[in-house]
Amino acid sequence: MQYSSHFGIAAAHAELALAQDMIGMSMTNASPLVVPAGATEPYLGTNPICVAVPAGKHLPFILDMATSAASNGKLEIAQRKGKPIPTGWAQNRDGSETNDAHALKGGGTLIPLGSDVDHSYHKGYGLGAMVDIFTGVLSGANFGLWVPPFVSFLDVKEGVGKGIGHFIGAWKIDGFQPASEFKDRMDKWIDGVKGLEKKEGIDEVLVPGEPEFRAEQIRTVEGVPVNEKVMDDLRGLAKELGLKFEY
Repeated sequence: MQYSSHFGIAAAHAELALAQDMIGMSMTNASPLVVPAGATEPYLGTNPICVAVPAGKHLPFILDMATSAASNGKLEIAQRKGKPIPTGWAQNRDGSETNDAHALKGGGTLIPLGSDVDHSYHKGYGLGAMVDIFTGVLSGANFGLWVPPFVSFLDVKEGVGKGIGHFIGAWKIDGFQPASEFKDRMDKWIDGVKGLEKKEGIDEVLVPGEPEFRAEQIRTVEGVPVNEKVMDDLRGLAKELGLKFEY
């Protein structure tokens, strides 16, 4: 898919397949903030992948993950809180380790999933590259260095395609086996995960998608916490536009 400027939430696209007893997949490329394994210059985005799989009695399996060690949004949260970032999220312009949440603005980069050679960051690099090829090279959209930037500190480069690239697909389960049979088997798979022996200090082994579902249940009732610096920005924007803002 080309001619886009924003993907939104990856799961929102993949989950559309669930109601049709299908498996959904969605992915997108993004601003070049992530280095290929071993590089000091960025070429890839955080390039998330989402897969949504229906189940029967259980919640659907929903894997929604960036292919970088951390998303740029997590760095922005750390910036607002005035806190350092964990080692392995980003590197300085020369490739050295950093805990500076503002590193990207100084020419630093995000690191692929795995964080370093000893922890197999070539795997995160490979996943991110796959996403870029599926969403950008294959679709006719921009890819690599030419994906339009979301952030002000990246230069806009002349494109090699049209907009940001997305890939959305679905598998018909009944092309393999009856959907009801598959969902029963998926329930057994989840039951197997839930029945595993837990490490000390761990209350429950979770299936991808469960933490987000539980957070949604809480936020629906209690509201969404917003950082005070974000609220200040919203108040300033409301004042600039002459809008009423009571928070």
